Amino acid sequence: MSDPDAGAMPRPTTAAAVLDAAVAEHEAELVALRRDLHAHPELSWREIRTTALVAARVERAGWRVTELPRTGLVAEIGEGGPVVALRADLDALPVPDLTDDPWASTVDGVTHACGHDVHVASLVGAAIALGRAHEQGLVRGRVRLLFQPAEEVMPGGALSLIDEGALADVERIFGLHCDPSLDVGQVGLREGPITGAADHLEVLLTGSGGHTSRPHLTEDLTYALAKVVTELPGILSRRLDPRAGVSVVWGIVHAGAAHNVIPATGRVGGTVRMLDAVAWSEAEKLVPVLVEQIVAPYGVHAQVDYQRGVPPVVNDLSATIELGHAVEDVLGPAGHVPTQQSLGGEDFGWYLDRVTGSMGRLGTRTPGGPTYDLHQGNLRIDERAVAIGARVLAGVALSALRRG
Repeated sequence: MSDPDAGAMPRPTTAAAVLDAAVAEHEAELVALRRDLHAHPELSWREIRTTALVAARVERAGWRVTELPRTGLVAEIGEGGPVVALRADLDALPVPDLTDDPWASTVDGVTHACGHDVHVASLVGAAIALGRAHEQGLVRGRVRLLFQPAEEVMPGGALSLIDEGALADVERIFGLHCDPSLDVGQVGLREGPITGAADHLEVLLTGSGGHTSRPHLTEDLTYALAKVVTELPGILSRRLDPRAGVSVVWGIVHAGAAHNVIPATGRVGGTVRMLDAVAWSEAEKLVPVLVEQIVAPYGVHAQVDYQRGVPPVVNDLSATIELGHAVEDVLGPAGHVPTQQSLGGEDFGWYLDRVTGSMGRLGTRTPGGPTYDLHQGNLRIDERAVAIGARVLAGVALSALRRG
């Protein structure tokens, strides 16, 4: 009788080899999934198709899947403890796709301009690889996948998953975020804060209005509004610890409709960002006081709407070292590079406010190619990043379980 395995490829025997083989086998599928998601983006809390697509594929890989009440899902594999979590975000942005790729967005005014399609495809790849590892008895504990909705809106969909118990028994959590300033084949790592706190701010001024020839007989609301725009950033930076790197930047300024009319209402809107969690806790109470002081000489009334957004993402040292080892396993010692803290907001910070973990920056730039920016409609991704992200996430999950 002939040996049915004669001439067959040898079966991988180590955990790393199992993960490598599984990701390599499914790499074309994962890239196709990324393109499908890019062509069919869904905004925050509307990720219905995305959730269904991911749930079906992850369940087929052997995971226990629980879809969440609105959108998103949690999947788990393994038994007992410890529990390690991996996270990807599902939502796209209200930004038009400016590329002409065959997989360009088919939804007007909506695209994956932050790389969440890459995050999802990478985590699905990690799910396939870890499913294969589980079949071979290599998952010693449980891995939990968080496919999270609504990262792009404040305070972020992470809080909804936390409320649903997604972090129950979790000892460590890891994630990757696309970075188009890093070449594919590199992952940026940083211990401590890697993103900033980010809040939304809107100031509405009201007054009696009047003629521009008689500002002394009314309240010059436009002038007062300009004072808020120009003075609040400077004053706030002097009232909070300068090491916090406070940044107030306006995105909306609106008042009036005629050259010779002082308007009765005007508003400005923007973001308040900082590097430090202590300053973040103080800013919400301080900003309304400062706005009142700025506009007081002009007799207008100020209504301040300050919405707390997300805390900084603060990476744990040991978890970051562990993520670095996983990167080395995939890319070699040169694969991880230092990265700076950004003022961009990321609701992964809510998870790290509760459990230990780390987030890395996944390089997506083609070496020698153009550098794109996140949240722009012309963003292009070197799709080799998908398999790299899958392999790193799967690897750090297994290594964290062994440590636990």
